[in-house]
Amino acid sequence: MQYFIDEMHISPETMNNVVIIGASGHGSVVLDCIEQENKYNLIGFIDSFKKKGYKHNGYEVLGTEDDLPQLIEKFNLYGGIVAIGDNWTRGKVVEKISKMVPSFNFITAIHPNTIIGKNVTIGTGTVIIPGAIVNANAVIGKHSIINTKSTLGHDGYMSEFSSLAPGVCTGGNFALGAYSAISLGTNIIENITIGAHTVVGAGSLVIRDFKNNVMVHGNPAQVIRTRNKGEKYLAGTSKPARNRLRESTFF
Repeated sequence: MQYFIDEMHISPETMNNVVIIGASGHGSVVLDCIEQENKYNLIGFIDSFKKKGYKHNGYEVLGTEDDLPQLIEKFNLYGGIVAIGDNWTRGKVVEKISKMVPSFNFITAIHPNTIIGKNVTIGTGTVIIPGAIVNANAVIGKHSIINTKSTLGHDGYMSEFSSLAPGVCTGGNFALGAYSAISLGTNIIENITIGAHTVVGAGSLVIRDFKNNVMVHGNPAQVIRTRNKGEKYLAGTSKPARNRLRESTFF
């Protein structure tokens, strides 16, 4: 396996201290990737909505992004990773941190249970989650996400802050624009181009190109409507699964 990561090489003997920005469900998955990869020493979480001291998967929330300058000094932080599923929000947080702490190092998180092909390039801040496959000569832009059992075909190109949800399958030579998202279980044939800020709905079959700023869905996929930059597309936070089951009136 040969691939290239756009970040400094850190030897196991000198593991640097890092944080995860985002104490959420996605943050838990990123945590698992970092622990399994065993390249960095995780200190804790940064989160703007959970109180300082809150425990998430055994790690404390240390503060918000605004506390980073003090936390860097206190914990000798090397850097960290933004674990926010929404592409636009992730981009805004990265932008804020980069302006506030220009020396902050964004790391990648690649779970060992992935398959990375030959001559793959992976941008900083990117997360590749268990079961994902990235085939030969693919390029993944900075701060992108390839989720559980998703496949980026050979010679594929993902622009920065883009994402493939669980179970996405893309054919060879696929191109995805910045901030665009492919939702769960979508299949995309070879040589397809999807523009920036576009979302493809779950379970779609994509057999033609789509431009910027549209919502796409169906089998075959069609444009449903236009969409604005930064428009929300994820379901958002919900109650834990076990609580929903207990409270359900359907059973």
